[in-house]
Amino acid sequence: MPLHRVVRIALAALVGQAAARRGRSCFQKYVNGRRTRAVLIAAVALGLLAAPNATAAQQPAKTPRVGLLRPGAPPDPYVEAFRQGLRDLGYVEGRTIALEYRWAEGSPARLAPLAAELVQLKVDVIVTQGEQATRAVKEATGTIPIVMATSGDPVEAGLVASLGHPGGNVTGMGSLVPELTAKRLQLLKEVVPKVSRVAILFNPNLSIALSVKEAQAAARTLGLRALPVEVRTPDELGRAFDTIAKERAQALLLFGDPFTVTHEGRILDLAVK
Repeated sequence: MPLHRVVRIALAALVGQAAARRGRSCFQKYVNGRRTRAVLIAAVALGLLAAPNATAAQQPAKTPRVGLLRPGAPPDPYVEAFRQGLRDLGYVEGRTIALEYRWAEGSPARLAPLAAELVQLKVDVIVTQGEQATRAVKEATGTIPIVMATSGDPVEAGLVASLGHPGGNVTGMGSLVPELTAKRLQLLKEVVPKVSRVAILFNPNLSIALSVKEAQAAARTLGLRALPVEVRTPDELGRAFDTIAKERAQALLLFGDPFTVTHEGRILDLAVK
C-alpha cells in the first residue's frame, strides 16, 4: 500500500478515536484548557496526503485491506467513529476499502492469536488500541504498518525506541499528559470540597506506573489520601471494589486505558452501588 494511504488510515483512526472519546464517560475527557502533548509519530509523512507520489498515481487502483484488533466486543463506538473517519477521507467500507475485524472480547490472552490471524491475511495496515494490542501485533509482524490509535507512553511501553526516532513499523499517537491527572483531582476537590479519600483503580500489567505516581503526588498536594487498587482481570473487579468500600474511598480515579474502556460498564455499575 502506498505510504500516503497508510497515513490517511492513521489519521482516520486518530480522528475517529478523538470523536469517540468526546462521547464517552467524563473520566476519559480532557478537562483542562491547556494543550496536551500528543505524539503523532507519522507526522513527518503528512505532506504525502496532499501530494501522492507519481508512481502511486499511475498504478491500478487497489482496494486497501485494513485489520482492526479490538480489545473488547461489538458494538464498539470507537469502531463506528473509525468508519466515519474513513468516510470523511473518502473511504467507503465494502467499496473502496476492506476492513477485517478481530475482537478479543475483554481477554488479553486472545490478542496474540488474533494478531497472527491478521498477519496471515496479509492486510496492508493494522489499527490497534492500547499497549497490549499494539505489542501483540508488533510481536507478530515487523513489516506490516501498525497504527496505534491510542497509547499512553509508547517509549515506556517499549513500543517505539524514542519519540524523535521511533523506528520499526509502529506509528500513531501517544498521550503524554502528566498535568491532566492533577487537574482532574483539582476539579474533584472543587466540586466536592469535603472529599478526602480517592481510590485509584489501575491495571499494573499496563505501563501506567508513572500516571499512578503522578496521581499520588497530586493527591498529596491537594490534601487527599490516594488509595491505589490493582485489578488485572475482570474477575478481580468485585474484590477491588470491596477493597475500595472497606477503605471508605469517597471518589474514584480511572485512566483511559483499554482495560477500563472495555469494562467501563461494569466498573461504573460497581462504583454506584
